[in-house]
Amino acid sequence: MITDPLFYLAAVPAVTLLGLGKGGFAGIGMAATPLLALYLPPLQAAAILLPILMIQDIISVWTYRRDWDAWNVKVLLVGGVIGVGIAWAIAAYVTDAAVRLTVGLIGVAFVLNNWFGRKFQGAKQPNAVAGVFWGVATGFTSTMAQAGAPPFQVFVLPQRLPKLTLVGTNMIVFATINALKVVPYLALGQFSTQGLGASVVLLPLAVVTNFLGIWLVRITPTVVFYRIAYILVFVISLGLLWQGAAAYWPK
Repeated sequence: MITDPLFYLAAVPAVTLLGLGKGGFAGIGMAATPLLALYLPPLQAAAILLPILMIQDIISVWTYRRDWDAWNVKVLLVGGVIGVGIAWAIAAYVTDAAVRLTVGLIGVAFVLNNWFGRKFQGAKQPNAVAGVFWGVATGFTSTMAQAGAPPFQVFVLPQRLPKLTLVGTNMIVFATINALKVVPYLALGQFSTQGLGASVVLLPLAVVTNFLGIWLVRITPTVVFYRIAYILVFVISLGLLWQGAAAYWPK
């Protein structure tokens, strides 16, 4: 088990954000891996968080088991499986910074277009090819940097699904992708006894904040929920851009 207080100084807020994200505020949990990456390499940080995520997934999928859209889950997971496979194959050749820059640009462009672009009245009709494409992006970026929320949101938010349906769809898609990530993380040697011990210590906090997030989603009006969702994607995407660009700054 990791005993360094500096690790837990980053891990406690990281797991709190994960819990709120898994409760339904999709995207906010993306900040967890960057927080832990202040102390550990990003893939190692992601591996410590993965067992926690999987326990949270069980809670959230059970909570939202009646609130999900089967069509979206199907097309996104077709792409998601491919995306996880691609990430596994090229993990040694793609930098974490490059992934963060790409995801950040996608998220910022998506939100700015929603805020300032040509307004579309009503929900946007989804397309299966687009769903598979964004599913690939979701699986790839989730595996590489726990940053799968922006690609997922780019495809799903414009559909204006009912609030709980959106949350339930998110939970099932990411629960499946997280389970798939176990194999590449094992193959890449990212799990350790020390890391798993830290996961166990952090688990009670993860469960408490998970239920807090579920409660907050249920009491938040739909209009406010969507407004928060777009703001979260924008802020997190800016953070990813900053983190990615920082890797290329002169030392």
